[in-house]
Amino acid sequence: MDSRDKQVLRSLRLELGAEVLVEGLVLQYLYQEGILTENHVQEIQAQATGLRKTMLLLDILPSRGPKAFDTFLDSLQEFPWVREKLEKAREKVITELPAEMRKLRPMGTVTCPASQLTWRF
Repeated sequence: MDSRDKQVLRSLRLELGAEVLVEGLVLQYLYQEGILTENHVQEIQAQATGLRKTMLLLDILPSRGPKAFDTFLDSLQEFPWVREKLEKAREKVITELPAEMRKLRPMGTVTCPASQLTWRF
């Protein structure tokens, strides 16, 4: 999972804990798609409350590969408002990223097209 998607999950962690019940389709879909292992599913199901189950899932997801976030979105069929909230947060992070990148460029740097560079060997 890329850092942008990790940031989205982290920023909405408490809301997701309150709104998503991972028991049922969410867990089974993530298992079916290979995002979660059987051990993950058992560990999540062993949690005492729905909140703890969701929090454990959110702890596991970031380490489950580049498709984990999109597959998690797909698993939220029963929670379309949550999926929409995650997608909007993701878009917001994407649009804010270029502005942050501009801030990182040192003052006084000059950019030029690659065609103006000369190579010496």
